[in-house]
Amino acid sequence: MSFGDPNNPYGPPQQQPQQPAPGYGYPQQTPPQQPGYGYPSAPPLGQQGYGQPGYGQQGYGGYPGGPLTMPGNVKAARVMLFVIGGLQVIGAILIALSAVAINAAKNDQQLKDDVDFQQLADYSSGALWAVTAVALAWGVFAIVLGAKFGSGGSGIRITTMVFAIITAVLGIYPFIVVGLIHTVLAILVAVFVGKSEGAAWFNRAK
Repeated sequence: MSFGDPNNPYGPPQQQPQQPAPGYGYPQQTPPQQPGYGYPSAPPLGQQGYGQPGYGQQGYGGYPGGPLTMPGNVKAARVMLFVIGGLQVIGAILIALSAVAINAAKNDQQLKDDVDFQQLADYSSGALWAVTAVALAWGVFAIVLGAKFGSGGSGIRITTMVFAIITAVLGIYPFIVVGLIHTVLAILVAVFVGKSEGAAWFNRAK
């Protein structure tokens, strides 16, 4: 019998070819790289919206520079400013008509000899014209502030809040009944402009 026959079952076992050790002639597979120590991966742009970490650094809603369109609360505050301005103009017209009526009464033949009435009429008409000027100026100021909402910055926001607070106080005293609508509108303006959406809009990059 021949031990050199590869098909001989009684021959010596055949040697299996040795596999080369890892790294010898075969490239090793490297595991996927993990994020580096101390450098966490940042979330995709657009996920750092309102209420998420990074809000204010990446911008409002993930858009650098703030919101692209005016938020609803800011739009509502703008409309309320226009309403306040319109009410002020209407009030100024009514006060001016009252002053004209008092001046006309001064020329009444029956009242020309009444010294007390003439003095009261002079004082009343002068005060009414002064109130007319203030009311008209306040209304124009409200309209100008509302018109600046589209292009104004943080200065317009602060001015609007101060304006709204003063208007609310004046609506309570001395114009308790007439100024009740002004008070409600002014409080809403201050709240809407003071919220985070208002801050994001007025602090946006232009």
